Amino acid sequence: MAVDDVSFSVRPNEIVGFVGPNGAGKSTMLKMLSTYLEPTSGTIRVGNANIDTDPVAVRQQIGYLPGDTPLYGDMVVMDWLRFVAGAHSLTGEALGAAVTQVVDTCGVGPVIDKRIHQCSTGFRQRVGLASALIHDPPVLLLDEPTHGFDPLQVMAFRDLLHQLKQDRAILFSTHIIADVEAVSDRVLIIDHGRLLADGTLPHLCDEAGLADPSLELLFAHLVSEIGVEGV
Repeated sequence: MAVDDVSFSVRPNEIVGFVGPNGAGKSTMLKMLSTYLEPTSGTIRVGNANIDTDPVAVRQQIGYLPGDTPLYGDMVVMDWLRFVAGAHSLTGEALGAAVTQVVDTCGVGPVIDKRIHQCSTGFRQRVGLASALIHDPPVLLLDEPTHGFDPLQVMAFRDLLHQLKQDRAILFSTHIIADVEAVSDRVLIIDHGRLLADGTLPHLCDEAGLADPSLELLFAHLVSEIGVEGV
């Protein structure tokens, strides 16, 4: 079982960091939230829409950056962004304004006339983020969003997340503990498909009996416990 009885919510104006070891169920959870995978049981709601009864309404409210950043490498960045905007039913001036906005927000101006396969890993990641934002969704699902970023790009991304959370609910998964500590209002820790923790870092560390609010120590403490149980 990839995800086992996991329940949580993400509210507007909130950034929630989703962490766990490889194979813990993070990407599977994001794929279900995005309607890419259908859960075998349970209910997922985004806003007032249910993924079982109205998956299209869910997709309209979600910006999703998968972990593998799927892009058409032969397309020019500008053409790709216009293509994605069109897929979200944007046309005319609204389409042009949306593309201009995400180019500026995500800093892809330097590669706007390049083919995607000619861009560095970091810039491809930025293009993927721009694609997720182009229809101005109220919910963002980001899977390993800083993959390929250099230290300065990571810092800029953290600042961008703080800006984007205004009127948005943001859930992002990552292996980079420092990213979660730097930007998250709340933390979810998952392992073996089970949710081990959900709350603010100080509260979770206090519950675990840890003197310092360190996500690294909390993560090691919780994951090692479930690892012993599973042997």
